[in-house]
Amino acid sequence: MTELLDRRLRTLQQYVRAEAPALRTAAQETDAHPDGSTLYPQVPLLDRLATLQIPRPYAPDPLILDGEQYYLLSAMERVVFHEEAAAHGDASLLLCAPGSLTAGMLVASLGDEAQQRNFFTPLQSSPTWTFLAMTEPQGGSDATTLRTTLEPSPDGDGYLLTGTKRFIGNAHRARTGVVTVRTAPGPLGIRCAIVDTSAPGFTASPLATLGMRGALGALTFDQVHIPAENLLGSHLPPTRRGMWGWLHSFNLLRCVAAAMAVGLARATHDYLADHIPPARLAPLAARIHRVQALTHAAARAVDADPTTAHLPAAAKTAAATLAEDITTQALSLLGTGARLEHPLLDKWTRDAHGFDPMEGTAHIQALTIFPSLNR
Repeated sequence: MTELLDRRLRTLQQYVRAEAPALRTAAQETDAHPDGSTLYPQVPLLDRLATLQIPRPYAPDPLILDGEQYYLLSAMERVVFHEEAAAHGDASLLLCAPGSLTAGMLVASLGDEAQQRNFFTPLQSSPTWTFLAMTEPQGGSDATTLRTTLEPSPDGDGYLLTGTKRFIGNAHRARTGVVTVRTAPGPLGIRCAIVDTSAPGFTASPLATLGMRGALGALTFDQVHIPAENLLGSHLPPTRRGMWGWLHSFNLLRCVAAAMAVGLARATHDYLADHIPPARLAPLAARIHRVQALTHAAARAVDADPTTAHLPAAAKTAAATLAEDITTQALSLLGTGARLEHPLLDKWTRDAHGFDPMEGTAHIQALTIFPSLNR
């Protein structure tokens, strides 16, 4: 069920496939706890991931396989890595991994040289968690309704951050992160700021969830002091300081989310193959292959042009729906009591429902796809 890959990507695929099973064992332990906030299993693949996805000037230790260097900066490298890790390991535990994935992409696109150096350098020495805080309790995926504010400090020394964020990956583990904020009315008033989690007024707590346990948290900012040098994009033109940066970053993130959902679907198919005659699974296998092909096409399109938005949105929507459908069908195929008799499948079914809100719900993706239909 693997779309044709070149030799370099096959080498990466084989490496992840060999290392990923340890994720599955560790994930089942994490899933036994409602929030998993105190758990982080020492899995070599996660520790290795923590030092990747960092811009080359700040990443002296790439993954080296058969003489090839991998930084996991391209969309295709990230898609192959995350799909295989989910297919042979666990998607939810990938979301608990340390590293710079979401926050780092915004720092790379909006940060000046000093901001990038200060953000990425600490990630080289030890596993360090980061977060990207966008979603708010009242606004969900609609970034234009942001209520978290960043206002000038009365003493003129930087800014004060006030607001709440919810459903934020690794919020309760991170040392630093990026928060989307409103500095003024209108779209140009939406900015991004780097936040140190040790600052007074910063509060983080884990969220107990049915699926993807241990991955998500909630944040509260009570007049948290933000130094002026932590406001991203000040060196850029006003139109490129806020939403421009993260909208382009989301094209890559949606490819990664789609890859994890495809990986979970593949894992479910492989699990069913041990219990169901192959002929009954052929339609499921064909559907997985189609969505995988769409995800790979989206990743290649983003690598060719990072502004490409409709294919990543389509892939993410299709993959999220696929993961939900195939896990639900699997329970039906295995009959009454399947959740109790197949706890791993029960976990995957719960996890599958976490993909739709990830990087924007289906209706947000539809708004992204629609303009391309009129070309």
